[in-house]
Amino acid sequence: MSIEIRRTLTLVQTTYEEGGKAVPVPTKLVSAIAIVKNPWFCRGWVENLRPEIQEHGPVLGKVLTDLLLEICGDKIEGCGKASIVGMGGEIEHAQAMTHTLHFGNQFREAVNAKSYLAFTNTRGGAGTSLMIPLMHKDDVGMRSHYQTIHTTVPDAPADDEILIALGASIGGHPLHRIGNRYDDLRDMGRDVDNPAGV
Repeated sequence: MSIEIRRTLTLVQTTYEEGGKAVPVPTKLVSAIAIVKNPWFCRGWVENLRPEIQEHGPVLGKVLTDLLLEICGDKIEGCGKASIVGMGGEIEHAQAMTHTLHFGNQFREAVNAKSYLAFTNTRGGAGTSLMIPLMHKDDVGMRSHYQTIHTTVPDAPADDEILIALGASIGGHPLHRIGNRYDDLRDMGRDVDNPAGV
């Protein structure tokens, strides 16, 4: 059964000024969102979610990736993902649609990303806050690209829907000046080749 997509949306946020100071090169945050029918809605406990994951993940990944590429082209630096399942579903349904390489690798491979996709997943009604965390597509230690896209969709998700999103950035957050994980690791005498610091 093919995935039922009710609507897709894109949002572009361009920042020209931050903290009273002009941003020399305006930065962009871009989100691509799909509102889809929850394939597990009203089916009770479903033990194996993989058939729908494998069928729908590549389709949704490509649809959302294509929307981002239409806006950003080859300029994407940061990336992330998020999902919200309606109140008639389980958090696991939201996670199932995004925590799979069938979905995420559509985006990662299109932009040649080396990092994993930062993520959030939650359950809520229409208008629930959607927060898409971002990090640099190639380097998880670059704090300049730790950003969050924050938005809502007033009429989604309905009880029987899942809202699925990919996020991207062109540039880091405006006027970045907090350093990066590598600076901290050097200060602490830790291994700079281990950006997690563990």
